[in-house]
Amino acid sequence: MAAVLEPSLSIRPMQRGDLSAVVALEKASYPFPWPRGIFSDCLRVGYRCHVIEVDGWLAGYTVVSMAVDEAHLLNLCIDPDRRRQGLATVMLDHVLREARIADMDRLFLEVRPSNRAAVALYRRHGFQVIGRRPGYYPAAEGREDGMVMVLHLDADRG
Repeated sequence: MAAVLEPSLSIRPMQRGDLSAVVALEKASYPFPWPRGIFSDCLRVGYRCHVIEVDGWLAGYTVVSMAVDEAHLLNLCIDPDRRRQGLATVMLDHVLREARIADMDRLFLEVRPSNRAAVALYRRHGFQVIGRRPGYYPAAEGREDGMVMVLHLDADRG
């Protein structure tokens, strides 16, 4: 009988030393990636930036802003070679846990309607569509609307 080893997962705060790997992952994932400066600024102003490592390798990241009672998921990205393994769910669960600990009432996000896997992930977690941002995302042929979604975290506190 052969032993099956589970991968070692860890989530930790993003550090400046992670930026090269984060930017490489961003470029591998999106046709219009965020530049390094945006990630650097997010760290500088204190956004909640985290990475997930699988067996010691950076496999994804999140960027979240929190203010007063609202959180905004600005970026959730998983390495294309590591997708469909549940890592996005692990990262989103981490974001939700942090938002609840910080006593946030709502978590907002924008997502491309064409990103069906992401839309399905958010819907499975209870996010609801509340609007659209016309021309929010750059696209190969012009612009793509952003679907605005929200999860009411304060309902948990009942």
